[in-house]
Amino acid sequence: MATALPNTSGTSASSLPASGGSSSSTLSEWAGPYVTDMLGKAQAVANTPYQTYGGPLTAGESGLQTKVFQGLGGLSFPTNLGKSFTDTGVAQSYMNPYLNQALQPQLAEMRRQSQINLLPMMAKFNQSGGLGGSRSVLAEAEANRGLQAQENQAIGNAYKTAFEQGMGQFNKEQEQQRGIVNLLADQGAAQRGIEAEGVKADLAEFGQQRDYPMKQLQFLQSMLQGLPISTVTNTPSQPSGIGELSANLGGLRTLMDTLKGLGVNFSG
Repeated sequence: MATALPNTSGTSASSLPASGGSSSSTLSEWAGPYVTDMLGKAQAVANTPYQTYGGPLTAGESGLQTKVFQGLGGLSFPTNLGKSFTDTGVAQSYMNPYLNQALQPQLAEMRRQSQINLLPMMAKFNQSGGLGGSRSVLAEAEANRGLQAQENQAIGNAYKTAFEQGMGQFNKEQEQQRGIVNLLADQGAAQRGIEAEGVKADLAEFGQQRDYPMKQLQFLQSMLQGLPISTVTNTPSQPSGIGELSANLGGLRTLMDTLKGLGVNFSG
């Protein structure tokens, strides 16, 4: 007899063959057309080639970012970054421009003014004759002493100012250089993030393409889950010759016992 199973995951009592019999499973007639059509469509879907997305996988860098990256790429790393103002030659290199621009003209003006102040006195001493000569020497020496005192004071003040201004400029440039370095680091991180985003997207696309055939197989398998598509046919075993004889003798003995019960006498 044929018995349709409710599902493919379990086995009902009616699907079990009799003792010594055999069992075979085939597609139920009512499910045949539906399952065949469904599997055909599923096979067509599974055979569809992988469709690769042709657009960009990541946003990439913007036009402004590209300009920034190109501009920063032309910058050189600051050579003075991390140095001390008191390192050999550093302070002097920052002080010299101020000394050349401010102190030297000031000293030259002092010498010129000293000569201007000394000229009338020298002219007067020259008119005095012999005594004027010794006095002119003393006057010139005194003028030079005064000039030297002024120069020393001007040089001291100038070096103090040059040191303060040089250190201020040095600190300012150090801060600017640190800003440039931090900018390079930040933009480098941004550029690396854009590159990492692209690598991540490429890796994800590679994984999808690699796993596509396996997903298609899983799709085909899922089409059969939970469907009552099989029919089980049980065939009882055929008795052997001895078994059949035993069955016949057993039936004959039962018949004789029944007749004896009815009063039939088999003797004579």
